Amino acid sequence: MMLKTLDSLCKDALSDQKSFSELLTFIENKGPKVLESQALLKPKTVAFRLGITGPPGVGKSSLIDLFLHSLSDKKVGVLAIDPTSPYSNGALLGDRIRYQGHKNVFVRSIGTRGDVGGICAISYLMLRAFDCAGFDIVFVETVGVGQTEWEIMHAADEVAVVLVPESGDGIQAMKAGLMEIADFFIVNKSDRSGADSLKNELLNITKDEKHATVFETSTVLNRGIDAVIKHILEPKKIDRYTPQRIRAEACALFRLNVTNDLLEKTKGITDLDSLKNFFVNS
Repeated sequence: MMLKTLDSLCKDALSDQKSFSELLTFIENKGPKVLESQALLKPKTVAFRLGITGPPGVGKSSLIDLFLHSLSDKKVGVLAIDPTSPYSNGALLGDRIRYQGHKNVFVRSIGTRGDVGGICAISYLMLRAFDCAGFDIVFVETVGVGQTEWEIMHAADEVAVVLVPESGDGIQAMKAGLMEIADFFIVNKSDRSGADSLKNELLNITKDEKHATVFETSTVLNRGIDAVIKHILEPKKIDRYTPQRIRAEACALFRLNVTNDLLEKTKGITDLDSLKNFFVNS
């Protein structure tokens, strides 16, 4: 019964936004079991996934908002990873409000759910749904925690690391984590002093590893956006099924299953006696 319902939603999601929304909810509820569906396991169409990451406050959401304006002729989605509320365990959903002005854009916000790689495990499955529904481009906005956003490099086809001129002082500290996953950099708020210096520093520290592309943008002045859009729209070879990417997805989904299993098994622990009995008698 599950397969019939799931495959039907996958088919309808191509042309019906409500069905696509229901498909994402179905995936959230069922988890990795949805991979039984061939439509999700190996979708016929592939959306270009661009991960947008960087420290908090660099303007990731503002940039995506301007990108959406420039891509109004494309079928575009946004998967925004928001911090999980410690009280409700749900996403805080701030980005969905920001993107409401775009009629032809589908936005979904989900919480980190305790994952620390900038995205959550269920993101892999939800991104498969965007492929299945025929999207052209999907922006994946990470939670923005800093150096630990490495998981996005497995889920996205390219990763843009967004920085601001003030990032210059801490750039060497970031180098051990956040910097290496970038396919290109965006120096946002480039109307501020220090933008050119940061750009040169980025080119300097990455020249021995790979050729780095650095864009300078300003969401206030709407400057530099066209250059990034041109890069996004360039034809790209997308290989979703490398062993490295498949293993990364498998590890993330395995952690999800283990976490859910642990939560279920420890549900009965409510006091010190039950805590003792769980570990001593099990």
